[in-house]
Amino acid sequence: MTKLGASLLKPVLAPLILAVLFQAAAYPQVLQADLGSDNPLKQLTLEQLGNIEVTTASKAPEEVWKTPAAIYVITGEDIQRSGVTTIPEALRLAPGVEVARIDGDKWSIGIRGFGSRLARSVLVLIDGRTVYTTLFAGTYWEVQDTMLDDIDRIEVIRGPGGTIWGPNAVNGVINIITRKSKDTHGTLASAGGGNVEQGFANLRHGGGDDKLDYRIYGKGFNRSPQFHSDDRNFDGWQGGQAGFRSDWQKDDRNDYTLQGDIYDQAFGESVQATSYAAPYAQIIDKDAHLSGGNIMGKWVRTQGEGKDIQIQAYYDRANRHEPNLTDLRDTYDVDFLERFRLPGRQQISWGLGLRFTHASNPTLFPGLTFQPSERTDKLYTAFFQDDIAVVENKLTISLGSKLLRTNFSPVQLEPSARVLWTPTSTQTFWTAFTHAVRTPSDVERELFLLGYVGPGPGGLPFLARFNANRNFRSEEMNGYELGYRKLVMKKIYVDIAGFYNHYSDLLSEDITGSPFIEDNPPPIHLILPAEFGNGLVGTTKGVEIAPEWRPTKFWRLRGSYSYLQMDIEKSPGSLDVGTAPGINGSSPKHEILAQSGFDISKNFTLDLDYRYISALPGQMVASYSTGDANFGWRVSQHFRMAISGRNLLQPHHAEDGGDPGPLVQIKRSAYAKLTWQD
Repeated sequence: MTKLGASLLKPVLAPLILAVLFQAAAYPQVLQADLGSDNPLKQLTLEQLGNIEVTTASKAPEEVWKTPAAIYVITGEDIQRSGVTTIPEALRLAPGVEVARIDGDKWSIGIRGFGSRLARSVLVLIDGRTVYTTLFAGTYWEVQDTMLDDIDRIEVIRGPGGTIWGPNAVNGVINIITRKSKDTHGTLASAGGGNVEQGFANLRHGGGDDKLDYRIYGKGFNRSPQFHSDDRNFDGWQGGQAGFRSDWQKDDRNDYTLQGDIYDQAFGESVQATSYAAPYAQIIDKDAHLSGGNIMGKWVRTQGEGKDIQIQAYYDRANRHEPNLTDLRDTYDVDFLERFRLPGRQQISWGLGLRFTHASNPTLFPGLTFQPSERTDKLYTAFFQDDIAVVENKLTISLGSKLLRTNFSPVQLEPSARVLWTPTSTQTFWTAFTHAVRTPSDVERELFLLGYVGPGPGGLPFLARFNANRNFRSEEMNGYELGYRKLVMKKIYVDIAGFYNHYSDLLSEDITGSPFIEDNPPPIHLILPAEFGNGLVGTTKGVEIAPEWRPTKFWRLRGSYSYLQMDIEKSPGSLDVGTAPGINGSSPKHEILAQSGFDISKNFTLDLDYRYISALPGQMVASYSTGDANFGWRVSQHFRMAISGRNLLQPHHAEDGGDPGPLVQIKRSAYAKLTWQD
């Protein structure tokens, strides 16, 4: 789309968004259902939506009404009607999830605080396959991709999920669940483009019978850089991905799934590289080359009501060739789960897990080295959970714990206790206590990182060197939660969750000694010794409110408000240089989302979103408000068209300060998409 086209959109759409969303703020809530699609979710009432089965909270199907956790489900229909083109953008639809776009190809994501490029305290899964990397502790969102049309739902757990999922599920769990292949028969093709989404195409074909079903897909995209005040425009992004899924129902008791993906990307980024020789520090704007693939198999044997066995195994290969870093990584993972019932209304779940990750990180710059450059990270886990129905269908107590060990940490426990009370079929009270840990990663235990401070005494170059800390411990959190959800009346639903978390042994940047002169490697220079330590403690507290309202059959409203108070500080005796204020100021205190969905007719839909994000003083980012619009038209039985506008209320705005240099501004954008499906 041209600049002229984008400028024409503003005076037309901005007043419309503001007018409609003013009503959304006064009457917050909506169920987004595409009346033009064949998805059965479109016909569900708010009460029936609470009966949708989710799996992330317990690794077993359970209704939302009966889930003792702050869970939010982003459906495939929500994604389609929102007009988003990436998974991180879709996560904006969930309350309590911080999504900030750093530039054209990177995001900062967090749940209940601690938002960052890699979100080290949030565990991310795709169909149960962990995509968390132990290199820098977190998730590379740019390579977590699939056809959005194939996503059945995204289940977001706000709050700790370590008892079920293990380490690093400290502040939340995001599980992206794709549709079964029996639900994607036929052919789907889509293509489109605009001023930022310059061009994209998707193709999927599926088939099968009552026993064996399959699908294959391929996709490609080209995205432009965002707005740069210094015209560096380093963040162009091109890529492609392909994959398959096959589901075989051998009989009524045995189900098998085999699926896999491969990808290849050119990923523009700006990095700082430091060395012992002049110019000491330099900014490099260059494309990274990212590629890889995965394959996963799963067997589920159902032995009766509440009794089954699941075995899942996957292999993942990741190749990251960045301007200052190379990471070649092979991950092997096996998980076993068994569920069965005991007399006396008890549901037992237990499981075992094993993961090995072999990594190779050859040195590109002397200022960033891993020692040793090749190593194998190991994770061993076991868990046990007992769900006790104290009063059948009314009061349930869940007790359990995860036991884990890594090559960087001793045996640790992640216990949890949860209470669920459902006085009626459409009303839920729940409370929980959980202890969760974020285990050490390669960056704390194996990385040597150099930073240029400036000219020192006598003109010597002054460098700070973070040395590997072989004694770095796990970060720990004790979390307390309280929640309530209710169908207030037939057309109004409300979900409220509050939390208080206490953290200890958080990552700090410690000065470990006085500066000293060093001549090897040459030339002679001044070194300030440092390391990553466990010198921060603190608390977070907040509340999340997510109501829904359907005033009419053709108008649906949804809203959410999230409040977060972070108080992170140095622990007694800490050597931290002062990173706590930056952490406190890198997550928004207030987030507001209002959505309004109209079914103009059977073939026309209009969805309008407004969001407000408060300031991030730690990132030098001001508060901002913006809005999105998505217009859908079912042209015929086989053709659909969509026109989407993103960030419409200003030409560009900053969301995060994660790149070197001036803040990258996220552009106003628009694109059109045409979909054919047989």
